[in-house]
Amino acid sequence: MAETVKVSELAEALNLEIVEGTENSLEREIITGDISRPGLELTGYFNYYSHDRLQLFGSKEITFAERMMPEERLMVMRKMCAEDTPGFIVSRGLEVPAEMIQACKEHEITILRSPISTSRLQGELSSFLDGRLATRTSVHGVLVDVYGLGVLIQGDSGIGKSETALELIKRGHRLIADDRVDVYKQDELTLVGEPPKILQHLIEIRGIGIIDVMNLFGASAVRGYMQVQVAVYLEAWAKDKKYDRLGTDDTTVEIGGVDVPQIKIPVKTGRNVAIIIEVAAMNFRAKTMGYDATKTFENRLTQLIEENSGN
Repeated sequence: MAETVKVSELAEALNLEIVEGTENSLEREIITGDISRPGLELTGYFNYYSHDRLQLFGSKEITFAERMMPEERLMVMRKMCAEDTPGFIVSRGLEVPAEMIQACKEHEITILRSPISTSRLQGELSSFLDGRLATRTSVHGVLVDVYGLGVLIQGDSGIGKSETALELIKRGHRLIADDRVDVYKQDELTLVGEPPKILQHLIEIRGIGIIDVMNLFGASAVRGYMQVQVAVYLEAWAKDKKYDRLGTDDTTVEIGGVDVPQIKIPVKTGRNVAIIIEVAAMNFRAKTMGYDATKTFENRLTQLIEENSGN
């Protein structure tokens, strides 16, 4: 389900100055992460005007507008104030034209201002809106930050996912979400997970109930969101099943439209799953940095065979 973002939420999140705005205008909803730079519109060309987007004014737009006659400037600004236009944003702390303020007052549209550069502001706006407006998918599991790596712990019900996460939290790692993780695509290769608001900072342990991780372990034990970089699947140990012992099985699982590397860990009495996940996370990071212990072992084995065959 795609969320909506109110203009007031955007202003608060990016610390934007409200130059003009009413209670109603700040409640307007932003429905797209695309940002409009209305250069052609200032010349009077409105055939393809993106009226449902935030209208971003930088130095070029403001300088061009200043060269227009006041009557012409007011006419253009009024035409830009469509019924579904969420708001106007001025970058670099530039002076807002009086005609823009007048037109926005007439149509109850908010004007925001930021001191940062136009390109940087556009990037921050797009990044924030794309994340908030992206379609969410709920997956069953526990998302934990292990050494800065987003680890999604999955497995059958009752296998010990939450208990493992609790052990990881006690060892200094951070909880993002327990039981249900809301995931969305930040881009084609990046998956981000966050907790549903009702479950934020909470974890359920059978026999104890629901505990507040932030209250018990402190603010450093939780995070609001995290990129999902690796999925760990916990499965019950089966005596007759063959398991990967060298780490040569490169498997992935599709989550929210993104293929995520998956590690399967058999669970049985006596195995400290939390420590295994810690080591799996460190080993995965080492692989991404170019070091693969499996390949090192295979190279050593090949060298040993060659040496023995030469004797």
